[in-house]
Amino acid sequence: MLRIVPSQDAGRLLKRRSARMTEAETTVRPILDAVRARGDAALLEYARRFDKLQRKTVAVPQAELDAAARRLSPAFRKAVAVSAKNVRAYARLQLPVAKRAQPSPGLKLSQVIRPLDSVAAYIPSGRYPLPSTVIMTVVPALAAGVPNVMLCTPRPVDEIFGTAALLKANRVFEMGGAHAIAAFAFGTRTVPRADRIVGPGNIYVAAAKKLLAGEVGIDFVAGPTEILIICDEGNPAWLAADMLAQAEHDTDASAILLTTSRSLAAAVAAEVERQLATLPTAPIARAAIDRNSAIILVDSPAQAVELSNRFAPEHLSIHDPSLLPAIRHAGSVFVGSHSTEAAGDYASGPNHVLPTSGAARLRGGLSAADYVKVISVQQLSPRALRSLAPAITPLARAEGLEAHARSVETRLTPASARERVRRSANA
Repeated sequence: MLRIVPSQDAGRLLKRRSARMTEAETTVRPILDAVRARGDAALLEYARRFDKLQRKTVAVPQAELDAAARRLSPAFRKAVAVSAKNVRAYARLQLPVAKRAQPSPGLKLSQVIRPLDSVAAYIPSGRYPLPSTVIMTVVPALAAGVPNVMLCTPRPVDEIFGTAALLKANRVFEMGGAHAIAAFAFGTRTVPRADRIVGPGNIYVAAAKKLLAGEVGIDFVAGPTEILIICDEGNPAWLAADMLAQAEHDTDASAILLTTSRSLAAAVAAEVERQLATLPTAPIARAAIDRNSAIILVDSPAQAVELSNRFAPEHLSIHDPSLLPAIRHAGSVFVGSHSTEAAGDYASGPNHVLPTSGAARLRGGLSAADYVKVISVQQLSPRALRSLAPAITPLARAEGLEAHARSVETRLTPASARERVRRSANA
């Protein structure tokens, strides 16, 4: 039964449970070391053991991807097209743009945007295969201009293989778990090395990404999925459905409703029970509702916002748009009663690969900007260098970096004067 608790208990309920990350890191570290040392040989051993790989290589032939695409229903293909169109439009909105500035005469500053050479997306296909994650990871990479877009998934699923073919991902590999992350991080004879690995996965995938961050770029280390809803009046059936939509992902998922209305709280709790009775994923959703979810009675909308900012939820649903200016931390915000989180999962455009476990305090969701580099460019005329020298040389010498100061002064001192200084020093 969904608990209804006073705000005094919010701290305990909003405290995330440990994801056993230390234990997972211990488990995956030997796998990473083996793939680093033995490449394809180790990769195939783990793929056969954990992924039940039947083929001779983890590489999936293009003909197999194209065949999977042909087996997709017209309705599914249309859904992919609509989703990809919106995700592409939003991704282009997110891309940084080249800019120029000239803060003083002769000082030309600019930034240029360059895509990463190669990226890899991890696509879960365990309990729930996620073709939507193919869209969310591949389309922004293509919008950013990445020339080599790869993905992996632990088992062959037509919806994943076919979506990859429809979107024209460059390479697809049938592999999962920590060994897949290692293959993309180090590169093997079969699997090219990636500059960045993105996409959600289980705790072992998260542990592998955490351990390899720095050797390869990652998006973030993800924990269990979560939603927080702030609502004082609304349709109980809609609110219950939103909470269950999150709860059915995983037994570790959490769904929290913050409200000032005791009557709404009671109606939502009753509606959750009613909907669970006919929900095919009820065994998973029930565990998440009972263990990790609750309705918290707050004194005011301001208190709800304060609790939400403290929690920094992955998904935040606010039914009152006037609360948005006060929101500081959230992975993605859904504003208004019709903005169900499921729309963001599939088709509205913003990315569904989002920071969890409080990481929304530091960044938003996966973005097209994650697939590019912003490179600074600077061009100084003799006049500009001369005007900056009084700022450069004292700072350089204060740091004990004499050659830095001289690299400026040698450009500003006439050659004859430099020769006199040299002779004087040698005398």
